[in-house]
Amino acid sequence: MPAERRHRKGFVDRLKRFLLAGVLRRRLLALLASGVALLLVLQASPPALSQAGAPRISPPEVRGVWLTANDMPVLRDRARMGQAVAALADLHLNTLYPVVWNDGIAYYPSAVSEDRGLQSFTYRGFQGQDILAELIEQAHGRGLLVIPWFEFGLMTPPGGELVRRHPDWLTQRQDGGRTSISAAGEVAWLNPFRPEVQQLISDLVLEVVRNYDVDGIQFDDHMSLPREFGYDPFTIAAYHRETGRQVPPDPADPAWVKWRADRITAFMARLADAVRSRRPGAIVSVSPNYYDHAYKLQLQDWLAWVRRGIVNELVIQIYRPDLESFLPHLEREEVLESQQKIPVSIGIMAGQRNRPVATELMEAQAQAARERQLGVAFFYLESLWIPGTDAGESRAAALRTLFPTPAPRTRTPLHLDASTSSKAPT
Repeated sequence: MPAERRHRKGFVDRLKRFLLAGVLRRRLLALLASGVALLLVLQASPPALSQAGAPRISPPEVRGVWLTANDMPVLRDRARMGQAVAALADLHLNTLYPVVWNDGIAYYPSAVSEDRGLQSFTYRGFQGQDILAELIEQAHGRGLLVIPWFEFGLMTPPGGELVRRHPDWLTQRQDGGRTSISAAGEVAWLNPFRPEVQQLISDLVLEVVRNYDVDGIQFDDHMSLPREFGYDPFTIAAYHRETGRQVPPDPADPAWVKWRADRITAFMARLADAVRSRRPGAIVSVSPNYYDHAYKLQLQDWLAWVRRGIVNELVIQIYRPDLESFLPHLEREEVLESQQKIPVSIGIMAGQRNRPVATELMEAQAQAARERQLGVAFFYLESLWIPGTDAGESRAAALRTLFPTPAPRTRTPLHLDASTSSKAPT
């Protein structure tokens, strides 16, 4: 091959290599730029809630049980309480939610309730002991957390001392009715928009936080208001003053629902701040119904409570008679969103006195929740733990299968400022 052709061919080959290298460099730079852009997008925008594998926090698993008024025969007896706490610890549960406010009664020595004449006696155990103090001591000695549960919240017995002394503290429906039917029977509702009601609830809650080495406080679906209520003169005047409008006759009117829900949220925010100012690191837990029901029917915007950091534990009550109706609630968007922020658990019905739940169903529902990195809490002690019976042995075996190893939750050391006022901010 003549030298000139060889030179020309070499030049062409070098040119091809140069161009190819340029193309590769451009492609490499483009890919790099795309990767950087994708990383920035992922950092700036949360992933779709429904996307499989969405990131979720991984706190210690909640394994809880509620201790109700029905469980008082066990809790009021010192020996039986010790046996129950030991059994729950041996079955690797880690959280107790004992009732402290139910039916207008404080289930602990309460100066707030007694000094205001709301109850004429001090609730104690059979041996004269402070039940809550002993439960905390027993549970902490076994590595369990204790989060007292204000079960009745804004709900109150219509014939109770609170209603007799302060009838104007109640709210009402459009027809003037002041009661509704609940799982607890006929109940009345304290007006959450009145400062006096907010102060009473705050004083009770902060009394527990101040006087006991608790790990937190829990509210449930009764820290709310059925949407049919709010037609009392005080609330009507407040709504007109703030909005310039008349209260809608339709209790489901979206603006009217939101106005009431927002004010319950504001109260909860102040109450949670007051709890944490007296007990830094305290768990503020809420156990509501699923969100559509809670917000639209009970004015309880618990998703806003999660988003705003008002609560730092969520236990959603999903009491369903079968697995098919139970499972869809575990995949709701608000559940997935909340899982990315705080510990989320599912409340599971273990049975009631007249309505037993099969151990197999309870176990299947608990396992389904755990497979989705959700904790569980069982309602309630009497139906979960039945010593000396075949049903009790069946339950114990199921719990051992569910929780073969311990899952301790970290406690926050007690740090209270005794000089701090017990009154919540207004």
